[in-house]
Amino acid sequence: MVDAKMLDKVRSAPGFIAALDQSGGSTPKALLLYGIAETEYQGDEEMFRLMHAMRARIMKAPAFTGDKVVGAILFERTMDGDVDGEPVPSYLWEKRGVVPFLKIDKGLAAEENGVQLMKPMPDLDALLIRGREKGIFGTKMRSVIASADKAGIADVVQQQFEVARQIIAQGLVPIIEPEILINSTTKAEAETILRDEIAQQLDTLGPGEDVMLKVTIPTVADFYADLAAHKSVVRLVALSGGYSRADACEKLSHNRDMIASFSRALTENLRVSMSDADFDASLAETIDGIYSASVNKA
Repeated sequence: MVDAKMLDKVRSAPGFIAALDQSGGSTPKALLLYGIAETEYQGDEEMFRLMHAMRARIMKAPAFTGDKVVGAILFERTMDGDVDGEPVPSYLWEKRGVVPFLKIDKGLAAEENGVQLMKPMPDLDALLIRGREKGIFGTKMRSVIASADKAGIADVVQQQFEVARQIIAQGLVPIIEPEILINSTTKAEAETILRDEIAQQLDTLGPGEDVMLKVTIPTVADFYADLAAHKSVVRLVALSGGYSRADACEKLSHNRDMIASFSRALTENLRVSMSDADFDASLAETIDGIYSASVNKA
């Protein structure tokens, strides 16, 4: 059963969703941006310990509260970790007022028909049950679209909705993320195909079968407005997709009914060497900017 208070917050509260879900493949890059080189740690355990310390520092920062941060997407290891001795999901919700989500995909398959589907998730039900027991509200799963191939995009959307139904059956709300690469030469054409495929799939959902959508900021402002208004869509959110924070926020500000769910754009100015005061001030400035682009539309 979906938590009603969390659902109400995610559906209507002003703010954005923080993506703190870099996994094994993207963690070294995230740590390097933070100022920790690969030569400074050995092995996955130490790498993930350093990444968790960075995430905990973000979650404990004064500005990181439900006043502006509606939700946070976690990597599985982050969900299983603690902040000040309290499990991360309950810390986020009880102490910060931030709704916890879990990244559940296992990475991308090889490109075929201009897209990358998600790899199989044979242990998904067990992970969903564990997440639900820890207080997770919803999930996030990512596919990638490189070009406007109709068959490929249809496969992406079909797979996303098949897995979404599995997630809904476990009492969680899935974030469906079919990312169109920002440097695709057929980005606008891919957006048209994607919008139409998602609309068809949304119409197959029944009462109480709710999803969220996470998409690349569209070429034409408000292009996904009809999807945002669909009865089965809790919220429409945008990924930063490699744009700088300034560019992502500027583009987002022209899209009503779309809020941010940024990862790199959230953390790009944070450094391990910063004093706590400087770290907190930098993060507060970033949160204010992303919040403004999500709430105050151009």
